[in-house]
Amino acid sequence: MADKTLDNLFHDTLKDIYYAERKILKSLPKMARAAQSPELKAAFEKHKEQTEGQIERLQQVFEIIGKAPRGKTCDAIEGILAEGDEIMEEYKDTPALDAGLLAAAQAVEHYEITRYGTLKRWALVLNLKDAAALLDETLQEESQTDEDLTSIADTAVNAEALSSAA
Repeated sequence: MADKTLDNLFHDTLKDIYYAERKILKSLPKMARAAQSPELKAAFEKHKEQTEGQIERLQQVFEIIGKAPRGKTCDAIEGILAEGDEIMEEYKDTPALDAGLLAAAQAVEHYEITRYGTLKRWALVLNLKDAAALLDETLQEESQTDEDLTSIADTAVNAEALSSAA
């Protein structure tokens, strides 16, 4: 077996997040349709547009390392998205649906934040400064999306789910 290096790990993890982003892109319209809160629906629609740009940046990173953009099945994102589907099914037409959707979306964001943070650090170690800059741009977007979702939870969604239960 050939020695595995940080270069290999960087490329494998890049394939992982590329797959994940493409799966997320497909699930965001479904989440937006399911959302009852106009703010949450708008957040999902905005993140769909951002995700399209994030995929383009990942393609640029693949180009920087001289590899074709290819995904590798990401079991983690498959599981996180399956949980979101389960919430949409089990809580459909209930006051708690949006709170569940928001929690599922934040699980996705937190996964993405860990991946992009790691990839950025490795890109710097590998002296891939242009790749690190692209990855950092996405990391900042993902962190902002997480903050935006927290704000929506705090100002609307969680209270609406609670007050409807009272």
